[in-house]
Amino acid sequence: MHDIRAIRDNPAAFDAALARRGLSPMSAAILSLDEARRGLIHAAESAQAEQNKASKDVGAAKARGDDAEFERLRALVAEKKAEVARLGDEAKAEDARLTDLLLTIPNLPYDDVPDGKDEHDNVEIHRHGTPRSFDFKPLEHYQLPAVQTGMDFTTAAKLSGSRFVVLMGAVARLHRALAQFMLDTHTAEHSLTEAITPVLVTSDMMRGTGQLPKFGEDSYQTTNGWWLIPTAEVTLTNFVHGDTVDEATLPRRYVAHTQCFRSEAGSAGRDTAGMLRQHQFEKVEMVTICTPDTSEAEHARMTKCAEAILEKLDLPYRTMKLCAGDMGAGARRTHDLEVWLPGQNTYREISSVSTCGDYQARRMNARFRPAGGGKPEFLHTLNGSGLAVGRTLIAVLENWQEADGSVTLPAALHPYLGGKTRITAEGVLA
Repeated sequence: MHDIRAIRDNPAAFDAALARRGLSPMSAAILSLDEARRGLIHAAESAQAEQNKASKDVGAAKARGDDAEFERLRALVAEKKAEVARLGDEAKAEDARLTDLLLTIPNLPYDDVPDGKDEHDNVEIHRHGTPRSFDFKPLEHYQLPAVQTGMDFTTAAKLSGSRFVVLMGAVARLHRALAQFMLDTHTAEHSLTEAITPVLVTSDMMRGTGQLPKFGEDSYQTTNGWWLIPTAEVTLTNFVHGDTVDEATLPRRYVAHTQCFRSEAGSAGRDTAGMLRQHQFEKVEMVTICTPDTSEAEHARMTKCAEAILEKLDLPYRTMKLCAGDMGAGARRTHDLEVWLPGQNTYREISSVSTCGDYQARRMNARFRPAGGGKPEFLHTLNGSGLAVGRTLIAVLENWQEADGSVTLPAALHPYLGGKTRITAEGVLA
């Protein structure tokens, strides 16, 4: 959520930042609600002062036996009490309208975020590895002989409908190994604290990280009001929801492996083949909670943590700085990691690492006490995939496929697979 004081101080800058996201000016509507709210608060305070004065004068009138003045003042007290209540209710209603509006407005991009409308305007800032040259036509993951017995879309469709998959045998074990490898790397080498969190959360938690109120259609809600998380960003970030923490406990760096659920609203017809875009999938998610003066360094650090996983798996990738029009609503800057998929002959997103500034912290009312004393300040939050497990599985299968239909497995995974080094064309670990 946005700081209303910053909008008051510089509405033109606020509108200019929204324009970079392709949005129309909104400061006038916001400030109109804010002015009405503040006017009602002032009027309520004035009426309260008049009520207080009349209450004092009632006693004096009674003491001197002035019955007419006593009755007039008693009526005035009742009138002002009702007026205070009415103005207070109207102020609360205006405040709610203002809050509801602010909750729908996306974060403002940092100055270094490139201008642009969509993915075609994103800027490459780093590239690692060279795509492998094949002496045969590389297949997409779901076409590989090695996965034919281990990636079952037909049974999944019978169970749940489209955009689900059942993984079996060697492919299931490889998927599990990837998640364990990611967690071990992040905890042992990157000093992240592992957490196991619920996948069902309340509306307040979804609102805290920005999934509500505007993007509810992208997620699933149960009949009793819980929401299935679209990513562990929701749970990990909300660890500090409503809290004021000591600066000495920061930064807090978390990692969690969870099931994730997305309705994929608005993506009909996109990536329907294979398991690239699913309603249920797994991610190893990273979240950092820190002070404003360390969030820039934490964004660079988190990006490196995600890149390290791809490098350990010998997967070619590039890191993109997203343009203002392509970023998620909660981000001030986003780095997308795109892994090379030879079956598609292109790079595809496998991680988004975003810094949100105090946008989520304001929604959560999450603050810290400065070590040197002073007024509590809003925290900064960051999140990023480290990585999307299913997409990493796809990348491993496609990049390390062989002409005979088998798949060679990266050395980093061998200890997690009992020393096995490949999946045969028959779908067996060997």
